[in-house]
Amino acid sequence: MLQEGIVLVLAPHTDDGELGCGGTISRLLEEGNKVFYLAFSICEESVPEGFPKNALETEVKKATAFLGIPAENLILKKYPVRMFQKYRQEILEDLVKIRGEVNPSTIFMPSSRSLHQDHKTIYEEGMRAFKHYTCYGYDLPWDTINFSTTAFYKLDEKHIVKKCEALKYYETQNFRTYCDTDFIMGLARVRGAQIAVKYAEAFELLRSVK
Repeated sequence: MLQEGIVLVLAPHTDDGELGCGGTISRLLEEGNKVFYLAFSICEESVPEGFPKNALETEVKKATAFLGIPAENLILKKYPVRMFQKYRQEILEDLVKIRGEVNPSTIFMPSSRSLHQDHKTIYEEGMRAFKHYTCYGYDLPWDTINFSTTAFYKLDEKHIVKKCEALKYYETQNFRTYCDTDFIMGLARVRGAQIAVKYAEAFELLRSVK
């Protein structure tokens, strides 16, 4: 059993955390770890037509609750999507504040190879805030050209199924190819094959402090 204690997931946008490490979140919660989820934007500016502007706020609450994250451990900010670079200092201050409140042992965040401007900002400010902590960059294949699979979490099928079911709450995002259950299960099989197990999630080891 792998015990991490207190885990903090940094999601630039709602659903990034589930997509990047939803199976691992399920496993860590099952093992008795406390998980906090900090999303920096509810993406009101890019909600598809026909949905209320706060749809992603509702969806992330449902998805994280399904995974088993208590409501009080979900923290939502409302930075405008694709504009994080303008708010670097405010984002860093948010991270320093939660660092003091939560004192996590492990942080999951976008990888150093992320191409999306918001993801890059959360990675950069995340590493500034948590340079003395164990940090993993999660695997979003559509957001990288190269990804370094230097760490893995072994998962059971139930953990990946839980991830897929949680992502179904994102009705606003179900048109995206990377939200497809077959893709998610297939990626978990690929990452599992890299370490001779059936299912896994891969990460970029950004820093290890034990």
